[in-house]
Amino acid sequence: PARQGPPPPRGPCGLAGRRRRAMAGAQGPFSLREVLAAFQTCVTERREVLLGPYLCGWRGLIRFLHSLGAIFSFVTKDAVAKVQIMEGYCRGERREEYASLQSMVEYELASGLVDVQKRSGRPDSGCRTVLRLHRALRWLQLFLEGLRTGREDSRTSVICTDSYNASLATYHPWVVRKAATVAFCTLPPRNTFLEIMNVGTAEEAVAMLGEALPYICDVYGITQELFAQHKLLDLP
Repeated sequence: PARQGPPPPRGPCGLAGRRRRAMAGAQGPFSLREVLAAFQTCVTERREVLLGPYLCGWRGLIRFLHSLGAIFSFVTKDAVAKVQIMEGYCRGERREEYASLQSMVEYELASGLVDVQKRSGRPDSGCRTVLRLHRALRWLQLFLEGLRTGREDSRTSVICTDSYNASLATYHPWVVRKAATVAFCTLPPRNTFLEIMNVGTAEEAVAMLGEALPYICDVYGITQELFAQHKLLDLP
């Protein structure tokens, strides 16, 4: 018989949300408020990153990228796959070990589940999977910050390309980098992005970005420090 996972959490990642989104990349209206709520509850008083809210925040970010069409498919396809892998771990028989980022790293390293040398035939570890999401989160963080601080006539293609080159591009082969930068040239104006946030006027969207980004930045910083401490930032 199938094992039963823990009761679904309340809030934006609760049972109703899970039913509406049967899979990590399911389509649905993006709301910046949902992402803000998720990342607000990500970090505990002990500075641990809870994986439940982290994955909830990522589901919201994926819907944001989906709302822009196929331009970001090179990121969303991988992000959806990685979120689904992590949801499997969080619902699995060792789910207590995947309550937080810190408990996951401790468990997987102690159990020899992280292949730090080269890829083998084993399933992707949680550490390797989160690392891929972590790198993409840096790009989104930089991109959203560029939208927040940009002028009304700022070119989103430039903002996105600069953010990509400062983050994800390092880990992509040349052909992907080239295709991405060409696709970025078709991005809509800045105000269109702000409207997609679904929080009201452009000014209200900018204000909410200003509220949400410090939480995202905090989660990124904790993850970066943890992975650096355990020499996990370059997992193959």
